[in-house]
Amino acid sequence: MAKRPTTKRMLIMVGLVILLIAVLAFGKFLQIKKLIASAPKPAAQVVTAVKAATAEWQPQLTSVGTLAPVRGVDVTTEIAGLVREVRFKSGDEVKAGQVLFELNADSDIAQLRALQANADLAATTLKRDKLQLQAQAISQAQVDSDEADLKAKQALSAQQKALVDKKTIRAPFAGKLGITAVNPGQYLNPGDKLVTLQTIDTVYVDFFVPQKQLASLSIGQKLNLTSDAYPGTGFAAKVTSISPKIDAATRNVQVQATVPNAKRQLLPGMFANVSLEQGELKKYLTLPQTAITYNPYGSTVFLLSPPPADAKDAMKDDKGQAYLVAQQVFVTTGPTRGDQVAILTGLKEGQTVVTSGQLKLKNGTPVIIDNKVVPANSPNPTPQEH
Repeated sequence: MAKRPTTKRMLIMVGLVILLIAVLAFGKFLQIKKLIASAPKPAAQVVTAVKAATAEWQPQLTSVGTLAPVRGVDVTTEIAGLVREVRFKSGDEVKAGQVLFELNADSDIAQLRALQANADLAATTLKRDKLQLQAQAISQAQVDSDEADLKAKQALSAQQKALVDKKTIRAPFAGKLGITAVNPGQYLNPGDKLVTLQTIDTVYVDFFVPQKQLASLSIGQKLNLTSDAYPGTGFAAKVTSISPKIDAATRNVQVQATVPNAKRQLLPGMFANVSLEQGELKKYLTLPQTAITYNPYGSTVFLLSPPPADAKDAMKDDKGQAYLVAQQVFVTTGPTRGDQVAILTGLKEGQTVVTSGQLKLKNGTPVIIDNKVVPANSPNPTPQEH
């Protein structure tokens, strides 16, 4: 019968197994360490950057408005008729009361003359009957009847004269005419649009602002207006009317401002960007809007700083200069103006912030700054054609 191994021999065997495992593990560790050491270092990413600086801001309320004339109307006709004469050219300047169209009124004039003749006869009859009344040849009732008849015939004559006058269509006020498609010989129906007439030496701009801004509005308040029809050109205006009613659907209030338009550059129907100054100047840390990365969980920027002391030797370029390291931080953004955005929290003045190339970065990424081409950073940008 075989002898069982002693306890001492078993311990020796277990020790040898553990030693073998330790030797294999140490060899694997050295192999992994060598692979890590031979792995290529992460390449530095090229970005543009700017130092956060404080700038003075004029708080402004912005809105989009629609231009309207001080006076504007589509000239129409009250009665039907045949056009006899058009007394203007499209685009003419006209004065108040100037004749624009003449409709054929021959039959109406003839009818007017007949009614005027009847009125004249009634006046003569009344005069004669008054003389006879003095001689007591007729009664007072006859004279009263004659007076009533005269007034009725004068009223018919006046009614017909008004009808004849309507056949002459005049400008209701001074202004500039539009383009007309009406020609002599054309038959018009009541209400037909003949030509537009606009007074545009001064125009209105109507816009809406949120009800929470109502307390900052006042009559006479100055504002600036721009239109994409004239890039880079501002038009001064002032608030002349504030609606006494808030729109229940949008909770906005309508505001109307008056804009001098001596050069007649602004035309009714245009849309315009309105900027209304509010309050005193404020100071904000300012960055280009391209520096902000907007996410569902908040707005972030990438700050650039020197690498840690223990990593400076490993994070150097070919010239021996240490790279900067990217670090993502949360910020709270405020109002915007042009290409710029105000930073309320999360940033200090003088910190270097990435303005483009954020998609290539993560925390700890080595970075090289190249500002040969930088994003726009103007408070008052203007369109440019290239």
